[in-house]
Amino acid sequence: MRVDYDPEIMSGVDFYRLMTSLVIPRPIAWVSTVTPDGSTANLAPHSFFTIASTDPPIVQFASIGRKDSLRNVEDTGEFVVNFSTEPMLELINRTATDFPRAISEFDYAGIEREPSLHVRPPRVAAAPVVLECRSHVTLRVGNSTLVLGRVLHAAVREEYVVDGRPRAERLRPLTKLGGDGWGTLGDVLHLSRIPYEEPPPGEH
Repeated sequence: MRVDYDPEIMSGVDFYRLMTSLVIPRPIAWVSTVTPDGSTANLAPHSFFTIASTDPPIVQFASIGRKDSLRNVEDTGEFVVNFSTEPMLELINRTATDFPRAISEFDYAGIEREPSLHVRPPRVAAAPVVLECRSHVTLRVGNSTLVLGRVLHAAVREEYVVDGRPRAERLRPLTKLGGDGWGTLGDVLHLSRIPYEEPPPGEH
């Protein structure tokens, strides 16, 4: 038997908890932004994150409600996605608090920053991968806003690259599960995709 859940009769909070426990694991975009006057650099994890396009390269994250990351992207048009790794779990969790916009999570959590090459928001110095992005479009979807950003520059620390490609085993990505759950990489399985082959004439 299955347990049935109806979003029409459940509260929004309860169905949110269900959805975030089912759509797992979710990669985490550790998004850095700056206020319009450049005085405050904000940093926050967003677990509704994925690739939207590869040509041109566009990534996307969703903000539930109007958080500082979204406000800053709307005001400045820029953000950086910093790769979330297992060793940085405690730091990432510290930046998940809903601080006032004038408080920098970099400063609060003691996170070292480094300048970006093409955008104003700083990068997390310890992040093995960073994606510098310019806002492509924002789209309101229900109680969330989808932020799509064109990747202007990607930088990967060389010790994480093997044969010209970043290796997941070295990156040790951190993911989000339901509730207070976080996930780590675990075993990596390698299986080649099976190409389609036309059956010989006369065979079905």
